[in-house]
Amino acid sequence: MKGSEDAKKDFIKTNKWFTEKARSSSKTAEGIATLRFHESQRPEGERICYDPCAVHFISPEILEWIACNPDKAEASWEQRERILPGIDNSVIARVRYFDDFVKRSIEEGLEQLVILGAGYDSRAYRIEGLTKIKVFEVDHPAMQALKIEKIRKIFGSPPDHVTYIPADLGREDFGQTLLEMGYSPSKKTLFLMEGLLYYLPPEIVNKILSFISKNSGKGSAIIFDYYSQSVVDGSCELEVGKNLYNQLIQYGEPLRFGIKEGSIEVFLMERGFSKIQNVTSNDYKKSYFHGANEGRTVCSLLNFAYAVVE
Repeated sequence: MKGSEDAKKDFIKTNKWFTEKARSSSKTAEGIATLRFHESQRPEGERICYDPCAVHFISPEILEWIACNPDKAEASWEQRERILPGIDNSVIARVRYFDDFVKRSIEEGLEQLVILGAGYDSRAYRIEGLTKIKVFEVDHPAMQALKIEKIRKIFGSPPDHVTYIPADLGREDFGQTLLEMGYSPSKKTLFLMEGLLYYLPPEIVNKILSFISKNSGKGSAIIFDYYSQSVVDGSCELEVGKNLYNQLIQYGEPLRFGIKEGSIEVFLMERGFSKIQNVTSNDYKKSYFHGANEGRTVCSLLNFAYAVVE
């Protein structure tokens, strides 16, 4: 009987952990989806990114509150902008930049797309060229279960070109599961890691990059966003950096991985990558925020990077 009781306790403990993880992950994912939705409501000539799927990943309660309380919703956006100036615009620019990169990769012969920490990423469902390409979405089992449930409500069933890989990137060897689920290490692949690496311990980041560099076809690439080490360890002297550091700790989602300022090229070269491109806030501000959007600020702390497997 003791064994039975222990098993029951283990089940309850595990279920509780999965539930808490799902709540945490879904809250973050839903927040990003809300940003995409909010930006998509702007006029066509003004919006930086467009995601018609985003609305489906937001709870009806939030959508109803926004619809019924437009002034309060706008005040909430403005309050967030005061505390973290430019961060939301940088996230929106990230969505657009990664979208453009995926589309360009398709034109250049992409054969596989692997989205790590997929959350409520909607690219597989809204970028037309991806319907002919194998897409692997890797995420925590609890978060992924929530997403698949929403996908079924939107489309009736998950699309054939998407394979879901349940894996906790912070605890499991996702690479072996990816290989077992049909990933081909000889094909030209893009590994997309949006809003992910800075939440993982450095040793896990190294394992992920090691797998990619050793198990990807010629011309394969990675794209991700990152903060400098000073933002991660709390030593950033900018007020927005301090606010970001403190707020994420309060949310229970502290940053765990950063790259020393000015060392992105060396960091990636040492891990088997070449043709490294660092994209600063000045770069994406210049690319996307002009005309009606000229006055929108971006956050200097958030950078993007991409590189090719050697």
